[in-house]
Amino acid sequence: MAGILIFAAGCGSDDNSSSSSSSGTTSTAAAAPAAKKIKVGLVTDIGGLNDRSFNSLANQGLQQAQSQLGITGRVLTSKSNADYIPNLSTLAQQKYDLVIGVGFLMADAIDTVAKKFPDTKFAIIDVDATGLKGKPTNVQGLLFKEQQSGYLAGYLAGLYAKDNNIKTISSVGGQKIPPVDHYIAGYQAGAKAADPGIKTLNGYSQDFVDQAKCKEIALNQIAQGSGVVFQVAGQCGLGALDAAKEKGKQGIGVDADQAYLGSHILTSAIKKVDVAVVDTIKQVQTDKFTGGVNTTFEVANGGAGIGKVSAAGAKYQSQLDGVTAKLKDNSITPPDTVPGK
Repeated sequence: MAGILIFAAGCGSDDNSSSSSSSGTTSTAAAAPAAKKIKVGLVTDIGGLNDRSFNSLANQGLQQAQSQLGITGRVLTSKSNADYIPNLSTLAQQKYDLVIGVGFLMADAIDTVAKKFPDTKFAIIDVDATGLKGKPTNVQGLLFKEQQSGYLAGYLAGLYAKDNNIKTISSVGGQKIPPVDHYIAGYQAGAKAADPGIKTLNGYSQDFVDQAKCKEIALNQIAQGSGVVFQVAGQCGLGALDAAKEKGKQGIGVDADQAYLGSHILTSAIKKVDVAVVDTIKQVQTDKFTGGVNTTFEVANGGAGIGKVSAAGAKYQSQLDGVTAKLKDNSITPPDTVPGK
């Protein structure tokens, strides 16, 4: 297993849902005071709950909060960008105590809605709350250092490629937005740190849903010699991983631990979106929520890293552990911008 192991993947309905989860705080001396009952709404981006990565992780966090914290949760799915403002507004109008937007694509929508509902608390994943145009004071940004996760995955890819006489590795991004590029920039830097002579290919599908688009890009990259394909495109990216499997190449998952897809998954570059959701809900429930600021999740606080390492990569575990330690103490600071893009 990797030095940082984060796993979470789930999906659910696009309405109220619940599931069992682990842990919880107990007291042997006296019963803890009843937790405050709150309502929490989650709005997915266009990737939907079946992306098996980003949105499904957020949904799992909501499910965990329902099980552990006794909150009432509801999920509204977005089929297009036009659904963002109506979905966010619906939850605010229904007096949800916290409304969470999933993803960078929702930034303008949450900025607009938050100003209209100043008494509602909002959180948005992958968006810097201090950079929102209207400067709303009721929105908290939940950010991740995806470049650290990408760097670990890329370092492993580079080591594997070097040992197996592979000269090229690749990545398939969805839309070219900061969180996607953070992953890719880290991946390329990590690979070149492990194997300075490695060639890196990168392409964007401009889509987070259509698996055929990502599969076509990955197949083209494999035809150019790529032996390891990193998907950074949500549900669309599952097509890239399928291409790797079909052609006998290694794949790297994203956001959630996607090792369950098969032995061709070398590892996954992940971020704990589920934990970010639960932590933010706890803040609201305990009256500790602060708007107008960001919370950042990274390797040092367990919010980023890689998932299960396959048998093909197990021999590199000690080297990965060394890199993980250097990311924790900032001895290594991966870039977050794709070179030349």
